Amino acid sequence: MQIQWFPGHMHKAQLQIKESLPRVDMLIELLDARIPGSSENPMLAELRGNKPCLKVLSKSDLADPVLTRQWQAHLEKQTGVRARAVTTTQAGTIARLTEVCHKMLPHRYAKGKPIRTMIVGIPNVGKSTLLNILAGRKIAKTGNEPAITKQQQQVNIGKGIVLLDTPGILWPNVENESSGYRLAATAAIKDTAMEYADVAYFVAGYLLQNYPEALTERYSLEATPIDPLSLLDAIGKKRGCLVKGGVVDYERTSRIFINDLRAGQLGPITLETPAMIARENAARVSGGEPNFSDR
Repeated sequence: MQIQWFPGHMHKAQLQIKESLPRVDMLIELLDARIPGSSENPMLAELRGNKPCLKVLSKSDLADPVLTRQWQAHLEKQTGVRARAVTTTQAGTIARLTEVCHKMLPHRYAKGKPIRTMIVGIPNVGKSTLLNILAGRKIAKTGNEPAITKQQQQVNIGKGIVLLDTPGILWPNVENESSGYRLAATAAIKDTAMEYADVAYFVAGYLLQNYPEALTERYSLEATPIDPLSLLDAIGKKRGCLVKGGVVDYERTSRIFINDLRAGQLGPITLETPAMIARENAARVSGGEPNFSDR
């Protein structure tokens, strides 16, 4: 799946980030806890150099807690990186992120100098919500669709920290095709840039292998379908998504399925593991196919 959505404001934001990086002390990168590898911006790894980076796994209430812990341990293997899982329903957890920043730059904090921090992340990952909670007031516009924040803004949140908020950006070329599907499934790109049926088919294949019980429970299925198409057929019939002749309307069915995933109706689910991402990247280089079965 090739993502064909890279609005002009994203290109501008990318340039602004490059320009502002020399003036900040550390980065806070928000990742979607359901897709930590696919939502990690490869551009930042190159640009940040030796600057400390706090990787925040947002929406952790929607993710598999076992795999979230795996991802935290994996991310902290990177030099200068700390990882924390948060949810916007637990403001106290988010507020404690300032303490992590203090510990990552103890010398600057001890001298009373403000820690200049840049918040970055893909669209719709929750950056504006996190900023509002940290600041204790509404200073950033929020919404359930990508591309809400359009420009940078700098905010002194107290506690010795100045935050530079940036628009959510993707990178122009998502080379891992599976990551493209996951970004689409979790609403990191606008729905107009994706085919619901294609994304639903991809997600169905993964969930059948890794979370079959969640599917049978959510859709009251007597048995686990044998393949993605059979699952979508079963969901379509259960939800009455039929056209003339009793044929399943896959577009409507796929929308229901993907929206259930996004809303957490299927339970806490993570769509990838560190080992899976490593294998997919290796397969991409060698021309192989992804394997969903390895947890």
